[in-house]
Amino acid sequence: MNEFKVCDICEAVDSESMIKRLKEIDPEAEIVVGCTGFCGIGATKPFVIVNGIPAIAVTEDEVINKVKEILNN
Repeated sequence: MNEFKVCDICEAVDSESMIKRLKEIDPEAEIVVGCTGFCGIGATKPFVIVNGIPAIAVTEDEVINKVKEILNN
């Protein structure tokens, strides 16, 4: 089972949008919402932690593409 960690505090992360998109990728995944300790990054860039691997990019679309890449490897 996949696990996605999404911060709902960081300014660069739209957690509601990110969670919706992650559920589309894997409806069975566990989604953990809360501080992930990536505050410095999350202040300027959206990110998701996928099975312990950070997916960080400039836009949410790029993060989603990285999530898909991680899951396919």
